[in-house]
Amino acid sequence: MADFGLFVGFGSPVRGREAQAGKVFGEAMAHWAELQKRGEIESFEVAMLAHHGGDLWGFMLVRGTDEQLGRVQGTPEYQRLIFRAGAVIERLGVVHAHLGSAAAETVARSNAELADLMS
Repeated sequence: MADFGLFVGFGSPVRGREAQAGKVFGEAMAHWAELQKRGEIESFEVAMLAHHGGDLWGFMLVRGTDEQLGRVQGTPEYQRLIFRAGAVIERLGVVHAHLGSAAAETVARSNAELADLMS
């Protein structure tokens, strides 16, 4: 399993643009599915959150190597998709994520740095 990901968090559709938001959501699903089929990402999954009083409605987690995700983010297709999503979705955010062993390595490095600062 890939040790890196893109966390694509999103809020509610912009009021009055719900239909367009649904269209862009479908485009995103098709985009990630095609990239997975071509082996350009490892996988992706979507989570829709239960109502919880916050402004995060859901997220997509796209998994791949650090290099794969960097290439994907540099493509015109990705840039177009993010622009379109930002026009119809409130509080869209994309965050690079360390997963699995990469997350463990990040924690270990952080702990080592903190130990050094405390000595």
